[in-house]
Amino acid sequence: MVFQVEITPIAEAQIDLAYRWYRERNPELADRWFRGLMNAIATLQEKPQRCALSVEHEIFPEEVRQLLYGKAKNVYRVLFTIRGATVYALYVRHSAQAPLTLDDIEDLEGDV
Repeated sequence: MVFQVEITPIAEAQIDLAYRWYRERNPELADRWFRGLMNAIATLQEKPQRCALSVEHEIFPEEVRQLLYGKAKNVYRVLFTIRGATVYALYVRHSAQAPLTLDDIEDLEGDV
């Protein structure tokens, strides 16, 4: 089965923030990082269940998994859920960030 992949506005904003951070430091790296992340997210079209449950999965009302992208100190976690034939990328977080809390989720949703 092939899934449709949608990126939520919160995830888009988080991707944009990370991209701008990289772009200020190294524009070439920023573009390569962005393309790689988008390609990694696109792989969720096939077998998204291959990804492990996120550490935060218990605070969500539905199953939330994570796709890891990057290497060494630059690993990002794409938190996503599967609803029917659609995969929704919910959040994109650097692996150094603490796991999401319910308060974080409320704050993020209030910002969008």
